[in-house]
Amino acid sequence: MENEDRGKFESVYTAKVKAGKRRTYFFDVKRTKGEDFYITLTESTKKFNGEGYERHKIFLYKEDFNRFLSQLQETIDHVKKDLMPDFDYEQFEKRQAEWEASLEEGDNRPKKEDDMNW
Repeated sequence: MENEDRGKFESVYTAKVKAGKRRTYFFDVKRTKGEDFYITLTESTKKFNGEGYERHKIFLYKEDFNRFLSQLQETIDHVKKDLMPDFDYEQFEKRQAEWEASLEEGDNRPKKEDDMNW
């Protein structure tokens, strides 16, 4: 019953982040019946056989927003500064921008993001 109720809550905001060939992240803000809000973070991965998607969800409630964001930023900073300081983290945004520009220009580059060499 609890999972059924979650599906009935109104979605008031959605953002999507494409992450390579097979993975997409969704950030959804949902409104409860009591006029409260929470966030669902969903990782959607295309199955290798091409038949459907596998999804994993995290429910994030307002009382945890600040701690969650703080710890996420601290963890990302640790990887970027201490574990992999020489890695070019901007390369993925550059590739995405090039791919989107190729679609707008109508040139002969790959027409699908899946055809990009990530």
